[in-house]
Amino acid sequence: MNLFNVYPLFDVTPVKGLDCIITDDKGIEYLDLYGGHAVISVGHTHPEYVAKLKDQLDHLAFYSNAIQNPIQEELATKLGKLSDCEEYDLFLCSSGAEANENALKLASFVNGKSRVIAFKNSFHGRTSAAVAVTDNEKINAPLNKQQKVTFLPFDDVVALENELKKGDVSSVIIESIQGVGGLDQASTAFFQALEHLCKTYDVVLILDEVQAGYGRTGKFFGFQHHNIKPDIITIAKGMGNGFPIGGVLIGNHIAAVYGMLGTTFGGNHLSCAAGIAVLDIIEKEKLMDNAIAISAYFQEQIKSVPEVVQVKGRGLMLGVEFDFDVSALRKKLILEKYIFTGSASNKHLLRILPPLTIKKEAIDTFIKALKESLAELRYY
Repeated sequence: MNLFNVYPLFDVTPVKGLDCIITDDKGIEYLDLYGGHAVISVGHTHPEYVAKLKDQLDHLAFYSNAIQNPIQEELATKLGKLSDCEEYDLFLCSSGAEANENALKLASFVNGKSRVIAFKNSFHGRTSAAVAVTDNEKINAPLNKQQKVTFLPFDDVVALENELKKGDVSSVIIESIQGVGGLDQASTAFFQALEHLCKTYDVVLILDEVQAGYGRTGKFFGFQHHNIKPDIITIAKGMGNGFPIGGVLIGNHIAAVYGMLGTTFGGNHLSCAAGIAVLDIIEKEKLMDNAIAISAYFQEQIKSVPEVVQVKGRGLMLGVEFDFDVSALRKKLILEKYIFTGSASNKHLLRILPPLTIKKEAIDTFIKALKESLAELRYY
């Protein structure tokens, strides 16, 4: 049997990770400034994370949600406290797409409506409703296109209200900072108008924090930069530091009914152990403070690279934009300078999503390699 060939792959085979360094099967060390799509939040093989998982594995790795699981309650309590979202309830699942799928479904249960407002260049996952609210025709099959979705631009309050006042909109789903879409974000004024209009027209506001959440922006959630309170928050990537886990934070004004949501693997014992370890490390090592400090250092150092048009994003969720397609630059950084970065739908942009444990020395290494790569590409 062959693998279903849907991923274009770089010729790199990682076999070991330690904090921000990945080692391949040839012994070459790579600086990881991408964290596997922002998944690695507390560094590869953090000793406390590894110990927590090993200890849980020695006891019980999995059982279904048909029994009591105090580890879920511990995770919910810690998450509520650290994120300052104690007034929400937590539904656990296994991925960001599953989180968004359940959020959209829950919103439709709440108000009995079905149309969704999403935003241009959005990305919310690849399952049925989640991909339908993703602004990418290439990954939307005819099955997905049956969903009722309207895509709007950021910061157009008039267009937003014109759609909401039609009365058939169930929810609005928005990323606090777009990831795959290219690190764009709406203004604070727009976020606050969005919150007000959703309340006015009985629409559920869903904040997709799958990538921006878990301290990456310097606050626990990206929406917290805008002083709003969404009805539903979705989380995943940095939540388990590589172990599959996702979640839906649900405002306590939304009533739970047996059977309205469900999952087989979500909230299993091993995933909860991973989630608890991540929260403990973020708090103990003050990683949100580190995200702010390293981001400021990055923003200052990148000024020495004249080819950079702008830096987008917040904290350690950054996009470095140029006035040319960066495909060759990214390839050179990976294969010759041994530095992982990410791409986006904006072909002029490198995504920088390192573990939150990253130090200034790693930024210096990147800046040096970036300058060298740009010079070499100009030469050729």
